Order: sequence, then structure tokens, then C-alpha cells
Amino acid sequence: MPIQKSALVPPQPGSRDATPSSPGPRLGPRAASATVWYLRLLALLNVVAVLSLPFREEVHEHNGGGFFTPYLATAGLVSAALALFLAMVMRRRKRAAWVFNLLLAGPLFALYVLALAQDRYQDHVFNWASAALTGLFVTALLIGRREFHAVGDRSNPRLALAVGAGGILVTGSIGTWLVDITNKAHGGASLAEKLFYALLRGISVGPLADRVPDVHAPRWVDIVINVLMAATFLLVLYACFRSPRGRALLTEEDEKQLRELLDRHGERDSLGYFALRRDKAAIFSPTGKAAVTYRVVGGVSLASGDPIGDPEAWPGAIDAWLAEARRHAWTPAVMGASEEAGTIYARHGLDALELGDEAIVDVADFSLEGRAMRVVRQAHNRVRRAGYTVCIRRHEDIPDDEMARLVELADAWRDGATERGFSMALGRLGDPADARCVMLECRDADGRPRALLSFVPWGEHGLSLDLMRRDRDSENGLMEFMVVELLLRGAEIGVQRVSLNFAMFRSVFERGARLGAGPVLRLWRSVLTFFSRWWQIESLYRANAKYRPYWEPRFLLFAKSADIPRIGIASARAEGFLTPPALPSFTRRKEQPAPAVAEAAVKSLN
Repeated sequence: MPIQKSALVPPQPGSRDATPSSPGPRLGPRAASATVWYLRLLALLNVVAVLSLPFREEVHEHNGGGFFTPYLATAGLVSAALALFLAMVMRRRKRAAWVFNLLLAGPLFALYVLALAQDRYQDHVFNWASAALTGLFVTALLIGRREFHAVGDRSNPRLALAVGAGGILVTGSIGTWLVDITNKAHGGASLAEKLFYALLRGISVGPLADRVPDVHAPRWVDIVINVLMAATFLLVLYACFRSPRGRALLTEEDEKQLRELLDRHGERDSLGYFALRRDKAAIFSPTGKAAVTYRVVGGVSLASGDPIGDPEAWPGAIDAWLAEARRHAWTPAVMGASEEAGTIYARHGLDALELGDEAIVDVADFSLEGRAMRVVRQAHNRVRRAGYTVCIRRHEDIPDDEMARLVELADAWRDGATERGFSMALGRLGDPADARCVMLECRDADGRPRALLSFVPWGEHGLSLDLMRRDRDSENGLMEFMVVELLLRGAEIGVQRVSLNFAMFRSVFERGARLGAGPVLRLWRSVLTFFSRWWQIESLYRANAKYRPYWEPRFLLFAKSADIPRIGIASARAEGFLTPPALPSFTRRKEQPAPAVAEAAVKSLN
């Protein structure tokens, strides 16, 4: 059940709940919001003007002769795309977007003021309205200037210039070619005139390009060129205003400091060791006694698990992480936080949504005896009678050459080319720094490796599942056999508790199957069961439940409900379930097929 924001905790600076002490400070946020709504309205009006011929002609009439229109009102898709994108980045309080608008709207307003000083422009009431609206927009920009504090990436200007040059080149080339093959004018237009016409049509579908008398292209050509230029503008704006990528990944000093915190407080969170993933960045509390690790994906600052370190220092680390997110206009989110951490995050303005439960087994309480464990016991005995054995070792006890071959096997047995996992996976195997990790190696009756399990440390006496790999041609039930062996023999390596897989929406499956479950809960369970055909939601719950674990709830934390879809996409990308499309590489070295790699590694181990 979701954790509610605490009413006893004073709102943090910059949060929605913050109440200014005087009317003065309210004016800045309101002015900043007014600029966003102005841009949204102009984007809508430009789209309507493109689709509506009478409205478009009206706007074009007021853009010529003795008339002029408000800032960004041109009845073109480029202006609509520009206004819409600027509204989005202004809403995220990007400083570069504020500067961009001021540089465009400020001189335009000054030009309108100079124009109204002339008699031929004063007779049109619409000109005064256009100047007033543009002036109010500029005034709102100046009043709300302090609200636009989010910084961009240093490489943005160079990237935007390259994207703009490339986009204009492509649009100009395609537009010139379309004009050349569809020109209905009788006069012979030169290549320069066709190019000039194409570029003008990229700005507006109105009479602006009618200045080229020897070119008369069909309406659909004008629209195609305008759409291509609008797409170019969107790409340029994205490159110009995109958030920094969070390239400051885990440094050696950060990792050393995190390991020290884990040595002192690692018992608190079973996911703590995964903070050492090297595709994450770490931000520490002012005292250095706690840290939040995160990764930036698609403009989302995605943290995972609980903060590392002393809980009394967690608020300082959370404040620093949220301040960094605000500074770069990142959307803050936390995947897989415990209830304790979720409560503290809630005091900092984040809300919570229960994602599911983590299965944890106490080694001392685990037994194969009893009717409830009958299925597990039979499966374990069947695999054992088939001659399979399990070797349990710390990584530090495995020779380097043998570890290298096990890594090759793990890569070859991986399901797909993408390494999955972020919040509950380390993302590496065999690194010397992970010497305290535990490897379970399963061999068949002939001594050939058939499956691997790797666990990371959870404090001094716990383990958390990291990696599961098996040969697809091996006996079914190997993973269950290996987990049971670990639980039965955990005392050999001083293990007292083991964290297994995470079961999403576990409570829905459990409560929805009970007698008396309500219609909403039963419907929700039916929906999840349907999607389990592809995503193994229910099967993960069933696979964990057979070990009779106790369940620890895990939460998704977010600032605004509207951000949940974006956070979901970023999480899916981070976990490896969604991968952005990549161009094929013809220069990439061809790799051996997975079965060939696995066979070679097995032979070397034998």
C-alpha cells in the first residue's frame, strides 16, 4: 500500500507544498508558469492554423503588410513544434530555454514598439494586441528568471549545431528534389531558386515562398518540406536543451567509500551491494556517512534500493541527490526501496507505489520436511539421483583461469545479447573486487558444468541473488536444486539468510486467489495473469513461494504521478527490457555462436 507524504514534515525548498512567507516570492513561479502556458497556447494555435484554411489565411494576412502577430504565431508546423518543445523545456525550468526565448522575444518586442511609433502601424488594433502579448511574455520571462535554474550539457551547443546543419542539408536536398520533379510553373527555375523555395517552405506554408515566381509546387510538397523542417527543429532543440547524461560514473574513490559504508551498515539492505554497479554515480551526504547511488536514463535520475550508510545521515544524502536532480532538470525516482527508506523519502516530497515483494529465506528455518515442501523435495531428489552435484565457493577461492572459463559459460548461457538487471544485479562477474561473492557451480554426472548461480554479500552473514545461468540442454529443475543446496549447506560458508528473486505484484496474486476477494482485485489478478504469458510475472512469484520465504515489500518512489510512465520507460531501459535501436555495424568482429562458446568453455574446464 502506498506510503503517504507526512503532514508533520515541513516542505522542502522548491517543492510544490512550500508556502512562501510573503506575496513577493509567489510572483516568480507564477510568471514562469505563465510563459509555459503562453507557449502551449501558441503551439495549439499554430497547429489549428495549419489545419484550418480560413484561420491560416487570417494569420498570414496579419503577418504581412501593416500587420504583425504575437511572438511565435506564424501558422507553420515549425513554429508549432518550436513552441511545443519550448513549453516542455520551460516547464522543466531549463536555463538555456529561458535564454533562447529572451533572445528571440526581446528584440521582437523592441521591433514592435518601434513599429508602433510609425503612423501606418498605429491604426490596427491587432498590432497593439500583438505587441502587448509579446511584451507580457517578455515581462514574465524577466520576472520569473530565477525559476529557470536547470543547467544543460556542455556539449549541447556543438551537438545542436551539428544536428541543425545536417537537418537543413537533408531537408534542403529532399525539398529541392521534390520541387524539381513537381514544379508546375512554365518558366525554368534555377537550382538556387528551387533551393530557396524549399528553405522558405520549411519556415512557413503560407505566402512567404510565393516570392519565387518560377516555382509552383503542389500543396503536399509544401507540407512535406515544412514537416521535415519541423522535425529538424525538434531535433536541434532536443540537442540544445537535453539534460546532462550523468557521465560522472562510479569512481575508484566513490567505490572505496561505498565499500566502507557497506562494511559498517551492509546488513540493513539486501540490495546494498548492488550500489557498487559501475554504471551508477554516487552522491554523498555532507558528513560522508550516507550515499545515494543513481543512474540517469532518459532524463530520469533513477536510484535503486535504500541509501547506503547510517540512516541518520540518509536525509542529507537524499537532499543532495534531489538538489542535483533539480539542478539538471532530471526526474527523480527510486526503484525497489524498502518501507523504512520509503518513509524517509516521503518526507522529502516523494510518494510511493508498492511494486512487489522480495523473497527472503532464513537458512536456520529452512527444511525439506513436511507436506508443504513435498514438490520441492521430490524435485531435489530427482536431480540428485541423476548425478548432479553442486560446488559452493567464494569467488576469492576460485582460481583465475577457472573463473575466466566460468565467465565465458555465463555469457554463452545468457538468454539474449543484452545483460539485464539494474536494481538487483551487479552487472559483472569475476571481478577481483568482488571476492566475497559466492559462486554455485552445478555439474552433471560426467563432471561437465551445467548451471551457475552467483550471490553478492548482504552484510556479514547474508547473500543476495545476482546471476542465474544454465545450459538450455540440461535437466529441468537445476536452479531449484542449486538454491536448495545453498539453503541446506549455507552454514558451511557462514550464511544465515538468502535474498532470492523479486516478485512483482506478489500480493495481488496471493490475495486475488483467496475466497472473498473483491471484483477489482480479481480483475487486476486476471490482467496480470494474462500478461504473465510473456513477462513471467506470476511464474516468478510461484518460483519464489515454493521455498516458503518471508516477504519484504519494495516500493517505487516518485515526485509526481504524471512522471510514472516516463519512469517506467527509464526503468525498463535500465533493467535491459527495452533497448534503443542501434545502427548495424559492418565493422564489428563476428562472435562465435553461443553454443560454440559454451562447448569450448566446458571442454577447457574438463
